[in-house]
Amino acid sequence: MRPTRIISTVVALAALPVAPLAAQGGGSVLAIRGGTVHTLAGPPIANGTVIVQDGKIAAVGADVSVPAGARVIDATGKHVYPGLFDAITRLGLTEIGQVTVTNDYLELGTFNPHLLGATAVHPASEHIPVARANGITHAAAAPNARSGGIGGQASLIDLDGWTIEEMLIAPSVGMIVDWPSIQTREFDVSTFSMRERSYREAKQQYEERRDSLAAWLEAARRYQRATAAGENVKRDLKLEALARVTQGALPFLVMANTDREIKEAVAFADSQQVKIVILGGREARKVRELLAEKKIPVILGASQQLPSGEDEPYDEQYAQPGMLHAAGVTFAISTFNASASRTLPYEAGTAVPYGLPAEEALKAVTLYPAQILGVADRLGTIEVGKLANLFVADGDPLEIRTQVTNVIIKGRDVGVRDRHLELYEKYRARPKP
Repeated sequence: MRPTRIISTVVALAALPVAPLAAQGGGSVLAIRGGTVHTLAGPPIANGTVIVQDGKIAAVGADVSVPAGARVIDATGKHVYPGLFDAITRLGLTEIGQVTVTNDYLELGTFNPHLLGATAVHPASEHIPVARANGITHAAAAPNARSGGIGGQASLIDLDGWTIEEMLIAPSVGMIVDWPSIQTREFDVSTFSMRERSYREAKQQYEERRDSLAAWLEAARRYQRATAAGENVKRDLKLEALARVTQGALPFLVMANTDREIKEAVAFADSQQVKIVILGGREARKVRELLAEKKIPVILGASQQLPSGEDEPYDEQYAQPGMLHAAGVTFAISTFNASASRTLPYEAGTAVPYGLPAEEALKAVTLYPAQILGVADRLGTIEVGKLANLFVADGDPLEIRTQVTNVIIKGRDVGVRDRHLELYEKYRARPKP
C-alpha cells in the first residue's frame, strides 16, 4: 500500500469541477445509424440513429437526419446499447493482486471518510481497456474498508482518459462502510494463526465497532451544527465529509452479506436516519421483504459464485436477482473487482435462466446502478441530453458469444483494443517452425 495521500490534495480534488462536456467531446459530431437502438427508456428502435455532439446525446430516433460532416458508424444489423456500469470496482486501484506496490485500495486507519477513490486511480491500468472492450464505459472506483470502519468515498469515472481529471464524472457517489460481524475465529498476529474466542468476546467487539460508527456520526452532526452557527471550530476534514452523510447528501454504501448483517445495518440506518445501499448482499433474498419495505437498494456481487454454505442450493446466487426483482427490491449487479470487471454482462446474463427477465438483467448493469448512485440524470439510458457513453455490438451483450465492435465514451469512439487483443495478434503472427 502506498503512503496516505496529503489531505489538502484530497480536498482539492473533491472540489474540482468536472471538465466541460464540450472540452471532453471535442465539439465533433458522431452519428450511429442503421442499428437497433436499445434506449432502455422505451421500446427498441429498429433502424435507428443516434446523434452525438459535444460529448452528449443530441438526438435519437428512427427518422433522425445525419448532420453534414458528421463521422458515421454504420451499425446496420447490429445493436446500440447504453454503456455498461460496473457499480463497485477496484478499476484503477489495483493492477497485480500479489504485488503490494500496485494496490492502492486500502488506507491506514479505520475511519477515512474524507478520502476519495479518485485520488488513487491509475489511468494507465491495463484492466481499464480490457473492461472497456466488453462494453463497460464507466464504473465506480471504490476503496475497501476495515471491519466496522469507513474506507473512503467511491468515485465515478469514465473508462477513458489520460488523467483522472479527464476521467472523472463525480468525485463521490457514496461512502464505503464495512459492517462489522460477529466472528468467533480471528487471526492472531502474535502467532500468525487463527484462534478461537468466546461468542461473548466476539459480540462485545461487534458492539464496540457499531457504537464507534454511531459516535462518529454524532460527532459529525455536532461539527455541522457548530460550523453552521458560525462558531470558531477547527476544521476537521473527516467530520466535514461525514456530515454529508448525516445531511442526506451521500449514502453509506454498506458491505453486508449475511441476513443478520443486513438486518442490523438497516436497523442502524433507521436509528441514525441516514441513507444506505447494501453492497454484496449474498443473503439479501432472505430479507427481501424488509429491503422492499424500507426501499433500500442492493448492489449485488457477481452471480457466478459458489453457494454461501454447504447446505445452500447450488443455484443460490444465480436465482437471487430474480427473487429480489419479484419482491420489488431495486438492485444492480457488479463485480467488485478489476481484472474480472469485463465479465459484468455475463454476471447479469447468468441470472436470466433463473428467473430474472432479460431486460431487467440489462438494466441491472446500466440504468439501475445509475439510479442507485444518483446519476440517472446523466447515465443509464440513451436519451437526449445524457452523456454519450454507449456501445455497438453484434448481438445481446449478456451472451458471451456477442462481440462489441464500437465503444463510445464522452462522445468519442475509443476503440476496443486491449492487452488481450494485442497478445492474441502477437502470438497468432508468430512464425511457424
